[in-house]
Parts: sequence; structure tokens; C-alpha cells
Amino acid sequence: MARIMIVDDAAFMRMMLRTMLIEEGHEIVAEAVNGLEAVSTYLTTKPDIVTMDITMPELDGVGAVKEIRRADPSARIIMCSAMGQKAMVVDAITAGAKDFVVKPFQKERVMESVNKVLGL
Repeated sequence: MARIMIVDDAAFMRMMLRTMLIEEGHEIVAEAVNGLEAVSTYLTTKPDIVTMDITMPELDGVGAVKEIRRADPSARIIMCSAMGQKAMVVDAITAGAKDFVVKPFQKERVMESVNKVLGL
């Protein structure tokens, strides 16, 4: 079981991820709606894994990955992107994200990514 923070500006996407992860026994320790909130929330909750949307207001997912990894080089972040955001996914992986999943979410792929990032 991992302690997970979900970051997405769309409430529906956060709810979908929350449901999938809880069904698999994970604990959702925090949620954030933009990159700035993600950085501050990460520092206070120290989750095992972060799922991070790429396109958000205030600070996008790539910027948030850079800030979180600057504060905690061991942070484990999974990027969540829509189809057609390949360049941004590459930027996120370069910035330190460990993996990515494509929207719409498929539970099997989300769990595969979480297990990969946890080293299971």
C-alpha cells in the first residue's frame, strides 16, 4: 500500500484516480488542483507517489515536477497526460517523472505504473 497524492485540475479525473487507487488498497493522503498547490502540499504530506496532470493553471505539471524534485530528489511522480502531449511527457520525464499514464485512465495501466514506480 502506498500513500498517494493526486494532482489534477479536473475534479472528475481526481475522483476516477482516487476510486481506482483506493480499490487497490492505496491511501490517498492529499489532492491538489494545480502545480503550485501540488508543490506546497507535497512538502507537508510527503506522499510515496504523486500522480501529476500535465496541463494545469498556475504552474503546469512539468514545472511542478521540477520544483518537487528540487525539494526532494527522491520524489516518485507519475505524469498523467491526454493523447497528443508527447513533447510535454518527454519534458516531464527529463525533469524527473518516473512514468506516465494516458487519459482516459485504464485501471490496469494505472496500477502497472504505480507498481513499477514502487519497485514491485
